[in-house]
Order: sequence, then structure tokens, then C-alpha cells
Amino acid sequence: MAVRQAGNVEIIAFAGRIVSGDGAGAVREAIKGAVERGHRNILLDLGGVRTIDSMGLGEISAAYITVARLGGAMKLLNPQAKVSSLLQITHLYSVLVTFSDENAALASFD
Repeated sequence: MAVRQAGNVEIIAFAGRIVSGDGAGAVREAIKGAVERGHRNILLDLGGVRTIDSMGLGEISAAYITVARLGGAMKLLNPQAKVSSLLQITHLYSVLVTFSDENAALASFD
């Protein structure tokens, strides 16, 4: 996981697997850390994520709700084919806005 800033957006890049156990917990901890640092606009870069399971999707969904309740926004960047497929199957694509271009994603927070 790597964290960086772009204006008023905290970008959190994940790699590998977001699955039950450490991977899903990493999402929870990353969002918790961003919120504790005062960030309300969060972009999750999933370009390096090869696999995600229901627990991982659950953590992303819970993070989305947490950020939204605080008046912020959380969006996804570069979900790979497997991740996009799961977002479609679970209908989370209708809630979680996704982008393939970082500049477009960042502009959407304005």
C-alpha cells in the first residue's frame, strides 16, 4: 500500500490481494488513517489489485459509508478486470464511482 496527496484528495494505492485476513484489514486501516488525518476525499487506486473477495468488497463498501457519513467522497481508480466484474455482479458499480484516468478522478472531487 502507498499513500500520497493530490490537492485535497488522499490517494491510497493497493497491490496484490484484498481478501479476508490481512488484505481486507489493510483497507479498513488505510481508510481509518486517512479519516483520522482529516481527509474526506479519498481515491482508492486498485490498479495493482489482482484479486478481491467478498470480505474485501465488504471493507470497501464499509469504507465508502464511513467517508460519506463524514461528508466526504470515496472513489475507485483503475479496477482491474476481475475487480470490475465483481463490482458489476454485486451492483456496487452503481454506488462506487470508478475511473480509469487519475486526472479525471481527481477533477471529479471538485
